[in-house]
Amino acid sequence: MRPLSLRVLWSAAALSLASATGLAGPAQAITYGTPTIKLSAACLSGAVGSTGDPTVTLTLAQSGADASTLTVTATRSSRTSVAATSDVKITGTGSSRTVSVTAHGQGYADLTLKVTGLGGRTATTTLHYAASPSVRYSADARYLTGASDASAAVDVGGGYIVVGNDEDNTLRLYDGSASGAPVKTWDLDSALGADKEVDIEGATRVGNTIYWTGSLGNNKDGVYKPDRNTVFTTTVSGSGAATSLSFGTAGHRLRDDLVAWDEANGDRYGFAAATADGQTPKQVDGFNVEGLEFAPGSATTAYVGFRAPLVPPQSGGKALIVPVTDMDRVVHGAEATFGTPIELDLGGLSIRDLRRNDKGQFLILAGSWAADDNSDPYALYEWDGVAGHQPVKKLDLPTTDVGGWESVVSVPDLEVSGARVQLITDDGSADLYGDGVEAKDLSHPEWQKSRSTWFTLS
Repeated sequence: MRPLSLRVLWSAAALSLASATGLAGPAQAITYGTPTIKLSAACLSGAVGSTGDPTVTLTLAQSGADASTLTVTATRSSRTSVAATSDVKITGTGSSRTVSVTAHGQGYADLTLKVTGLGGRTATTTLHYAASPSVRYSADARYLTGASDASAAVDVGGGYIVVGNDEDNTLRLYDGSASGAPVKTWDLDSALGADKEVDIEGATRVGNTIYWTGSLGNNKDGVYKPDRNTVFTTTVSGSGAATSLSFGTAGHRLRDDLVAWDEANGDRYGFAAATADGQTPKQVDGFNVEGLEFAPGSATTAYVGFRAPLVPPQSGGKALIVPVTDMDRVVHGAEATFGTPIELDLGGLSIRDLRRNDKGQFLILAGSWAADDNSDPYALYEWDGVAGHQPVKKLDLPTTDVGGWESVVSVPDLEVSGARVQLITDDGSADLYGDGVEAKDLSHPEWQKSRSTWFTLS
């Protein structure tokens, strides 16, 4: 038998020879799994000419590989006239990438996104894209997605806004400076005990309390829906992105009290007839509330602004405000008491929103009483909130774009030159994508949207 040292030397030499002649076993090969590619949302909306469209996030992975080695490209568009593969931009590194799309035309396009990993392995996913048409002031436009019927908005600081929608009872918190989905939502169906939408149309804030009102009118078919006869409050805590809301109280008799008050004062505004069964709200002699704001220096007297009726109910009539002097009690279910009504000359337009700042300066968003009024005139008026003082027109608003101007977020200091105001549209009845479908009926919430635009006041 060979000594141990000789056996070790012989074994090493044998291994070396086997390696040199290729007789040794192969080195262990690295295997890579199939990559994965996941979208934060399968649908995305944009607008032609927009500079601030929403984006989506891609999450990538591949077993055995660092995510930074994965590449993503757009490989196919089902409709290049809307957006081609070259219009898809993918940024970022690692496992999370951001996808943005530049729209060239109105309509829909399915965009195929492909990830290529190590070992030549690939995977794909489809982004369902929808593009709305170009609008005026597109550089200042942002799109609030997730709902299309924005009807009231309240500033909660840091550029963030809480938005009410007239097609549901959900309040949504948005970053008002960016396009995209809500940061937070609060579904108030249960708290309100509502079976249908309250038809939120107006809102205002006093301290940490936001007051909200339904339209108080019949629905579009002339049918009375009790849930619309609602005023309620929410309590705000925090601000900006950290804003939180909790339900406060609700009252359900303001409509009835307004009708009784009008009848007791000679039926001056025809509220009883306008709320009768079969009467639609958006008539020149209808009954429809859209504005809510507190009187100068008051936390109890609220101005309720009417979209209909005009006074008198004819072309060129004046806009109507009825002061509710105990709104702080009405939201607890108490009987409403009323001050002297205020009639304002808004050039034949009615009130679509009212908003006041801490200096007592009001902006009135004026528009038509009619239901089909997206192309009818809209204007902003400045007012001091004093009965008998007439408002002054500040700005005519564009009417060539889809959507109707509906909400004033907040009022800047109107004495400052170049002051800017943020307005929001209700796009619920708009055909955003050229397929004849109203925005509120779109199947994907990511395609539903309202438009926010900043205007400089002269």
